[in-house]
This record gives sequence, structure tokens and C-alpha cells, in this order.
Amino acid sequence: MKISSQELGRRGEKLAADFLSKQGYSILARNVHTPYGELDLVAEQRDTSNPAENLIVFVEVKSRRSQSFGYPEDSITANKREHLISAAQHFLQEHPGLGDDWRIDVIAIEIYKNRAPIINHFENAIHE
Repeated sequence: MKISSQELGRRGEKLAADFLSKQGYSILARNVHTPYGELDLVAEQRDTSNPAENLIVFVEVKSRRSQSFGYPEDSITANKREHLISAAQHFLQEHPGLGDDWRIDVIAIEIYKNRAPIINHFENAIHE
């Protein structure tokens, strides 16, 4: 049975959150709605040697069932990039205690039937 686009998105976001957690990130929030659009994941990358250097990471998750329309990361348009930057800045204004050090990553996930998902993490993929 074919899964819906919404289910694919939810599955991808869970895989991305689990992936980041295994890499030492702390997930601070999921599916945050802002006036500029949704932030899929908000995480914190901890610097164990210097906690003052912790970094807030906004993560856009893109999931696909096939490469028929290209790689998942290829679906991020210039307009989407602008919305992500604005949404991240809005989130930081609403949460001033998080600090000023942040970046936007993309996690692209290919989910295939009867195969382990392919997860690609693109750090600092979107900048001003």
C-alpha cells in the first residue's frame, strides 16, 4: 500500500529527528508554525568543550519515495529559502534566551519499500 504524502513527511521528520539525536543534537521543537511558514525541526548542537558555543539548528526535512522528480533536496526553491530564513529569525526573536548562533540545515531522506532509508544531512545549506 502506498503511503500518503503527509505520512511520508511525518515518517521523514521522525527519521531526521532520530538521526540528529544519534549525532548528539537535542531536539528542541518540531513542526513550529511561524508567520513565515513551518520549521520542521529546531535542534541544538552542543559543544561539550564549551557550552557557550552551543548552536541552534533549524532543519528542513525533505522526503521522497523515488528520484522521479529529482533528489529531495532539489525541491527547495529560492522562495522556500527566504521563508526558512525569516521563520528562523522569527523563532529566535520569540526565544531570545537561545542565543544568536544559528544555521539552517537540510536533511534529505529517500524512503524505499523493503530498503533502509537513505539520509543525507547538508549542514549550513541555507544562508542569508
